[in-house]
Amino acid sequence: MTCAIFLELLAREASPVEFEAPLLEARAAGAPPEELAELERTKLAALRVRTLLERRARREAELSALFDTASDLAGLRDLDAVLEAIVRRARRLLHADISYMTLNDDERGDTFMRVTDGSVSAAFRALRLPMGAGLGGLVAQTATPYTSADYPADERFHHLSFIDSAVGEEGLVAILGVPMRLGGRVIGVLYAANRSARPFVQEEVTLLGSLAAHAAIAIDNARLLEETRAALDELSSANKLIQARSTAVERAAQAHDRMTALVVRGGGVEDVAAVVTDVLGGALVVLDAEGRRLAALGEAGDLNEADIEAAATASRSLGRTVQRGGLWVTSMAAGAEALGTLVLRTSDDMPDPDQRILERAALVTALLLLFRRSVAEAEGRVRGELLNDLLAGRADQEALRDRAKLVGVDLTAPHILVVARHNGDRQRAAFWATSHAALRQGLVAARGDEVILLLPGTSPGPEARQVARDLSAALGGPATAGAAGPLDTPTDIAPAHREAERCAEALLSLGRSGDGASSDELGFVGLLVGDGRDVPAFLSSALGPVLAYDERRGTALIQTLETYFAAGCSLSRSAERLHIHVNTVTQRLDRVAQLLGEDWQSPDRSLELQLALRLNRLRTAL
Repeated sequence: MTCAIFLELLAREASPVEFEAPLLEARAAGAPPEELAELERTKLAALRVRTLLERRARREAELSALFDTASDLAGLRDLDAVLEAIVRRARRLLHADISYMTLNDDERGDTFMRVTDGSVSAAFRALRLPMGAGLGGLVAQTATPYTSADYPADERFHHLSFIDSAVGEEGLVAILGVPMRLGGRVIGVLYAANRSARPFVQEEVTLLGSLAAHAAIAIDNARLLEETRAALDELSSANKLIQARSTAVERAAQAHDRMTALVVRGGGVEDVAAVVTDVLGGALVVLDAEGRRLAALGEAGDLNEADIEAAATASRSLGRTVQRGGLWVTSMAAGAEALGTLVLRTSDDMPDPDQRILERAALVTALLLLFRRSVAEAEGRVRGELLNDLLAGRADQEALRDRAKLVGVDLTAPHILVVARHNGDRQRAAFWATSHAALRQGLVAARGDEVILLLPGTSPGPEARQVARDLSAALGGPATAGAAGPLDTPTDIAPAHREAERCAEALLSLGRSGDGASSDELGFVGLLVGDGRDVPAFLSSALGPVLAYDERRGTALIQTLETYFAAGCSLSRSAERLHIHVNTVTQRLDRVAQLLGEDWQSPDRSLELQLALRLNRLRTAL
């Protein structure tokens, strides 16, 4: 019966105090000494069994925690999560108020707080311990476990005010710290602590040491895993680099083959540019030595001439491609002579193999430019000789037409003859004129400071202005062009040349250097320089819109203009002579301004208009 009572207490895991109850009841009932002694022996045996069961349960919990920790290590993915689990298990198994972990910082020579569980103090969680200071600093320095039942009063440790302040803010009293070792090196400390005085037994030191060993393994595994990942990343990067270089070499070889084939087939600058943009992407601009665009593929945007020139100079000096922001610039040269520049705009970075492709394209383009120059020079001589013969009236008409056909010129079509005067470089002017004539399927001749062009077309004035504008840009100085035409037969060329020369001279005399015009566009001056003395054309140029308006509307704008000039440009006197109100005169003159332009009263226009009005009156009278 006595054993059954104690077995029942053991079965329901009663507290040690409850095991005194059967003995007290027996004494109260007056049980004999022999029975009391038996109860005492049975109680002590039951308590020993209870202690053994508690120890085994605790050991089972410890082993379970260690097994869970080992499982965490086997499936290590997140080091922080593993360390937090270890610290949390240490707190639960040791029935501590707080557990935490510090790691050594080899660079700073101290140990810092890594993980905490149960902490309430921000200062404590941010604590760093110098080596040898406090309990943790001593454990980290000596690689020996230390325990203190009452740390604040324990004189074995080197107390520092900021450490004691943080420990006091956390309210810690009893502290146990064990080292975390990797081989013979301490990498940190694992702690269990209470906010009341209590000793830590050897079993607790051993258990915390086991958890510390697992934590050290976790940290080392994480390091090895990171190193493995880094090595794999390096291998992957190296493999990608090898593949990229192999692709780049293959692409460069294909680009080289395509550009070589272009040269063999007689391709042009635009074809090379197309290959570059197809292979490298982006937008490419090909500039000549003067910075003019020879070809453009894609949207390259605005280019800063000064930046491009500086980059091209640097490219010639270095012998390779130069980067300027999103632009890649490569110079084209033949010896010391600069032939032009390739400018590639791309949002991507250009590796060395791609830069070599751009440089190879610059070399091929330079060869094409040199070849084109040689052809142009040879063709220019042929075109120059033919135009000189046409200007001199040599050979028969049929022979001249046959020679013109050989260079792609059709003398049976209407042509314009342009004479351009300049003070620039003669060789550059001749080269530009030759290229321009070849592109337009015309003829060219250079004579001193003058270039003569015979170009297909029917509009001499616009043709003269374009030649003046383009040649001025090529020379970097003003070029003045006079034009005559259209010409229908080779016999018209010599007279047209004289008229175009006089027109250019007239423009220079009028202070219109750098401009271009035909005799029809020079107003009354055109009557002096033109061979035909075309009065109707002059009247149409000066008064055409007003004459047409009067004829169409039945108005008297011409009469108003004549009266206005005769009255000395006085509105009131004009109104009196016309017998109309001043406002009416003003309205008519406003209409004249709309038809002739706001500058119709300027001195030059006024003189021209008055001469035209008199010629118109004479023509009407006759």
